[in-house]
Amino acid sequence: MCNSSAPPVLLWFKRDLRVADHPALAAAGPYVLPVYIIEPEYWALPDTSARQWMFTAEALQSLRSELARLGQPLIIRKGEAVHELSRLCMTNGITRMISHEETGNAWTFARDKRVASWAAANGVSWEELPQCGVVRRLPTRDAWQRLRNSFMRQPLQDSPAALAPLTQEISTLERLPDARALSMASDLCAHRQDGSHRAAALALETFLSSRGARYRVAMSSPVSAERACSRLSPYLALGVLSVRQVEQARRAARLHHHGDAGWHAALNSFAKRLAWRDHFIQKLEDEPSLEYRCLHPAHEKLRPRESDAARLRAWELGETGIPFVDACMRYLQATGWLNFRMRAMLMSFASYHLWLDWRSTGPILARMFTDYEPGIHWSQVQMQSGTTGINTIRIYNPVKQGHDQDSTGTFIRRWVPELNTVPIAHLHTPWTWNDGAARLQARYPAPIVDLAQASAYARETLWSLRKQAGFQTVARAVAHKHASRAHTSDRSSAQATRAARRKRTDPDQLAFDL
Repeated sequence: MCNSSAPPVLLWFKRDLRVADHPALAAAGPYVLPVYIIEPEYWALPDTSARQWMFTAEALQSLRSELARLGQPLIIRKGEAVHELSRLCMTNGITRMISHEETGNAWTFARDKRVASWAAANGVSWEELPQCGVVRRLPTRDAWQRLRNSFMRQPLQDSPAALAPLTQEISTLERLPDARALSMASDLCAHRQDGSHRAAALALETFLSSRGARYRVAMSSPVSAERACSRLSPYLALGVLSVRQVEQARRAARLHHHGDAGWHAALNSFAKRLAWRDHFIQKLEDEPSLEYRCLHPAHEKLRPRESDAARLRAWELGETGIPFVDACMRYLQATGWLNFRMRAMLMSFASYHLWLDWRSTGPILARMFTDYEPGIHWSQVQMQSGTTGINTIRIYNPVKQGHDQDSTGTFIRRWVPELNTVPIAHLHTPWTWNDGAARLQARYPAPIVDLAQASAYARETLWSLRKQAGFQTVARAVAHKHASRAHTSDRSSAQATRAARRKRTDPDQLAFDL
């Protein structure tokens, strides 16, 4: 099997497709069987898409090349995880398996529980290691920030100098299947990011050396955010880069840009968002039902579970008649990415103005995001829908957002070309363009809802619900379990809970309302 008399350790790659700063690879030692399993059932889920698979395939190709250079190529199998792991362990006499902890969607959680049951029943030791600041079986949030920061300060795990090649031939997929072979719907994403390790390294280097200089001031507008934001999110979501790699590179960049106030502010803001990333994933780790159940149960019957099909379709296609909303949705369709403020606006518009249930809209956005990270996604979907019970209700005015973030109309004109002839005075509200409204009707729809009426109804409904007896008691329990302890990590639980309630309206505490 390998150059050692002992069987190799099976290293199960999941969302950690790298060799640098890879705690599981370091712990496995040189006699390792590196394995990745393509699971067709996973790629048939409503929150996965062909654009995500294509990005994953590119990352896998890079990982395969890097492992081959170390001496032991990646073994890629296609099938159900327990079945494939069982075959590999049985055939190769493997009794020890190692991987990273994964805070994924409900499907991967259930799959991991099946793997754990199989391993325990068959004498296979399975060790799972953390690869970020998320803490499994966290008893209380009070010490979380300290634990997370301690993890980020630890030295990066060195990549192995070499891996001992296995002497036994083990079957592997020579060619990765395309999306069609996985029965996935066509998903043209013309401007999707490249998933390769080379592209990830380039994105990190250019952000910390040049692009990130205007990060803090340019992240809110989709016009400037495309370049000013780090664009590292898909690489972090799939583990092509580790959060610790990025955080320590950020610290080095801060020293490099010492004395530059603009860079100092930008890199401090970026550090907060790296921490918030782990903070939101920790929520899903602590509350797996976050993906399918309202965090505050009083919201379960707030909106119809069967969403209005016409409204849902118009929102998904970017044909709502609200130019800035449609431009953002079409941009997302074409790129697989959108800056955070605009993601929040899209979800807010769907939830408040269109009154659609987040369990209908959430999977649509998840499929479009190349950087889909379940912990961040479902936490934010609920937050922007007003169903957490602990966050200030933020109903974005999409017309105001358009004026604020796309004042010249450049973004709208590019992504909603039907409006190219509309004067700038009416571009954000084309229904007010009396001279051309009739001609426009054949090319672009009228607004699907009355914005003022819809927001008024949503606001009144949400605040009335929050005034009901018992609502705040449950909200306090939610805050105690999930709220940020950014400034209260060493206080008692009661003090932390009171501080969280006082800071509920502070956007830096619980929302990326930038």
